[in-house]
Amino acid sequence: MKPLLDCATAFQNIALDCVAKVRLHHSSACTGDTEAVHQIRVAITRLRAAVAFFASIAVDEEWRRLKKELAWLNASLGPARDSDVVAEYAGRKRYRAWAQRTIGQTIDVHQARDHRRMVRCLRSLRFHDLVEAMSAWIAGGPWLRRWERRRKPAKPLKAYSERELNRWRRRLIRGGRRLKTLGGSDRHRLRIRAKRFRYMLEALTGIVPVFQPGDISHVHGPAKRLQRALGDLRDLKRFASPALSAETDHPGKHRPPGYRRERQKLRNAAISAYRSLKEAGAC
Repeated sequence: MKPLLDCATAFQNIALDCVAKVRLHHSSACTGDTEAVHQIRVAITRLRAAVAFFASIAVDEEWRRLKKELAWLNASLGPARDSDVVAEYAGRKRYRAWAQRTIGQTIDVHQARDHRRMVRCLRSLRFHDLVEAMSAWIAGGPWLRRWERRRKPAKPLKAYSERELNRWRRRLIRGGRRLKTLGGSDRHRLRIRAKRFRYMLEALTGIVPVFQPGDISHVHGPAKRLQRALGDLRDLKRFASPALSAETDHPGKHRPPGYRRERQKLRNAAISAYRSLKEAGAC
């Protein structure tokens, strides 16, 4: 870690890396590259995680405006990404015949429609203005001027990071106490928290090396498994959604082959990861 690196500089480094990733994958996403769409979504989530992690420093009126613009962007990226995931499931060997019989061409129609909407958004002046405004805000927004005028000495970056990571871990544990019986919306919130926790762990060992990877592996591994299990469970449920088969004669009449077994497997994986995170101890 650089000796003079402070919380504000750490936030800038992480946030600017996120904006750079958006720029990097923009052209490919506009041509329909599904991985590029995913990487832009990841970059936006990482950015929002960084703002939340450094909220006492970074949040100001300009961020509140930019946050609304990011919600507008995600409103087109989200459906496109969801359509890509459903199409990927439909192409798997175990589901291919079921998808052709039950959903038919609906998947392709939905995917093409969602990508058209997304591309219009990505090629718009509003998107361009958002990226430029985001870069300017990170580099020298009101939050930075407020930070530079602070009267009290800033808390060292490592001490601040340890405190926030442990607070986020405790919140994750509280949110997953009844994981076996959590409804869809609560599982979604838990997944987002696990994802942001994981992304900040990675940022603080990569972009801003506050910790060595071995220092946080005991919490990073379980958080990553928890996020992935909950994400896969969400994707599976979306693939099996009656909405996709609305144009068939028997919408939602039956599920994909092995659906219940796979759903239970993912639930068990999430519960196991949660227990590991709970038992892992502090960061």
